[in-house]
Amino acid sequence: MALEGKTALVTGASGFLGSALTLRLAAEGVQVRAMARTAEKAMFLRNTANVKIAKGDVTDAERMLKLAQGCDYVFHIAVSYGDWEQQHAVNFEGTRNVMQAAAEAKADHFLFVSTIATYGYSRTGLITEMDALMPVQGEQYNISKIQAETVIREIGAQTRLSYNIIRPGMIYGPGSGQWTEQMFKLAKRKPIIWIGDGSGSTFPIHVDDVVDLMLVLVQHPSANREVFNCVHPDPVTWREFLMAYANLIEGENPKWIGIPAGVVSGFASLIAALAPASSRVKAAPEALQAILRKNTTIDMTKAREQLGWQPKIDLKTGIETCIPYLREKGLLT
Repeated sequence: MALEGKTALVTGASGFLGSALTLRLAAEGVQVRAMARTAEKAMFLRNTANVKIAKGDVTDAERMLKLAQGCDYVFHIAVSYGDWEQQHAVNFEGTRNVMQAAAEAKADHFLFVSTIATYGYSRTGLITEMDALMPVQGEQYNISKIQAETVIREIGAQTRLSYNIIRPGMIYGPGSGQWTEQMFKLAKRKPIIWIGDGSGSTFPIHVDDVVDLMLVLVQHPSANREVFNCVHPDPVTWREFLMAYANLIEGENPKWIGIPAGVVSGFASLIAALAPASSRVKAAPEALQAILRKNTTIDMTKAREQLGWQPKIDLKTGIETCIPYLREKGLLT
């Protein structure tokens, strides 16, 4: 099934992943409704062929239904990292609104971007799409994404709408504030300061690979109503991830100072015990495990065997694609 000539709604189109998807869809000949809360946020897309900027908010069910009308595909990427109320409204109720709109508009396919954070932060070993999701007390991002996946399945059971859930890892690449810009700032420190020796497992995935899998999912006949992990299958530690950024700085010999993990763990447990039940601080001990856990693998067998798909961009190549962006930000000379 060719994408050219189709129409797609992309929520969160002004964000890092949303803009990358929007540009790729437009290049494929798709007519894209690039949704953003304000037109100003998406102005960098205004002169892009096949892209029409659409003002909207996922918390507005009526507006979502209007924007979904006539769309073949609905890609739901919009997300909030704000307070409890904001994340519940956007990540949970907003997902309900967008998928319900896609169903009522009789879209061909709905795709939701979830996260590997839904597995919790302390699980080790091999993690597959069949593993139960694990809410983390105090971590609204984790909780709201789990709730969103639940409502997707509920609406899916009530309608004929085709859908997918994709669970990416740490999406990095040009334009990433968290996993490129912030990681590079840490890597530039002399020395690099981290918790422990950096041997904990981490799960980066280049933005272009995430977009590529998203397009496969809305077209592949074996993908309907399935969940797929999206990380690079090659093991990467936190130290390797940070050092890959540090190695972009010519003439530097990065040094590492590891804060003893036991000290940080004890402090995290103390402040979590003293925090109110609804506080995000409650998640501190388990969130720390996301940095310290070792020998953990997010399994990519399903995408490879069921779709014939696997990531194409290795870590070294992916980090090198970030050089122009880091120079533009004034972080790399």
